[in-house]
Amino acid sequence: MRKNLSDLCLITGNSNPNLAGKIAQHVGVPLTNAAVTTFPDGETFVKINENVRGRDLFVIQSTCPPTNHNLMELLIMIDAARRASADRITAVIPFYGYARQDRKDQPRVPITAKLVANLLTAAGANRILTMDLHAQQIQGFFDIPVDHLYAAPVLYRYFMAKKLHKLVVVSPDVGGVKMAYAYSNMLGAGLGIVAKRRKSATEVDAFNLIGEVRDCDTLIVDDLTETAGTLTAAADFLKKAGARSIYAGVSHTVLGKVGIDRLRNSSFKEIVTTDSVPHQDFSGIPVHVLSIASLLGDAILCIHGNSSVTSLFEINGKKFGH
Repeated sequence: MRKNLSDLCLITGNSNPNLAGKIAQHVGVPLTNAAVTTFPDGETFVKINENVRGRDLFVIQSTCPPTNHNLMELLIMIDAARRASADRITAVIPFYGYARQDRKDQPRVPITAKLVANLLTAAGANRILTMDLHAQQIQGFFDIPVDHLYAAPVLYRYFMAKKLHKLVVVSPDVGGVKMAYAYSNMLGAGLGIVAKRRKSATEVDAFNLIGEVRDCDTLIVDDLTETAGTLTAAADFLKKAGARSIYAGVSHTVLGKVGIDRLRNSSFKEIVTTDSVPHQDFSGIPVHVLSIASLLGDAILCIHGNSSVTSLFEINGKKFGH
């Protein structure tokens, strides 16, 4: 069993260096010196500038936009670590990109989430640590161990401290009911569901509400938002239904210009998210960012010590899972 931090290494690419720095501070181990740069033609170059032979190495990298570039950085860092004879390589992926492409929902399309799993394994990863996968079954795409964390404990503490009035947790679509139900149980709140009809990849019509939200504070929970179409449509529907206030709790906020513009004109009182991905200018949007550095840092220490990560799922003695 590993207990000595002297053989623990943390390296990071360029996807989210601020989060990596916070994780290193929490773990108590400095980031290993590594050069992760780009050649003039766009190719990625990696050089680990310290000896990692026989060490327990964690590569911290979200596959957020620019997705393909960050994914290649991750794969090349893993390959560099393997060729440098690291004893064990854990890919720490706070946000796992391509997770929405987890099945064939149309003819002649790929299952890219599985392809990425294959690439990570082929590159030399021995283990995966990630958080709030868009599709739970992606864990089964790997033939190596996967530790799948939830942002729920971090979000739970924040919303419990707000002491909201007659709180109702709302799923913005039918697919998120399990997640919303888990949050409602933990927060001792009611449960609501907004049924939606998707018009296109960026446009959503909300058309039905299950549950009562009149004169209630409401919390829409989701794992991921990019264009914010689902979130804003659900929020508008809740406002029309008489909700007293509307909050959002989103694990991964991967917003483009369309999503930012929508949120600036939305009905939300506050949008709470995590630093699993770096964030752009949120001026004009009531966004509050919570750090998951301690959550991931504790998981890294558990994995390094070959101990269970089960305690990281517990909230008030109950195990969170959706």
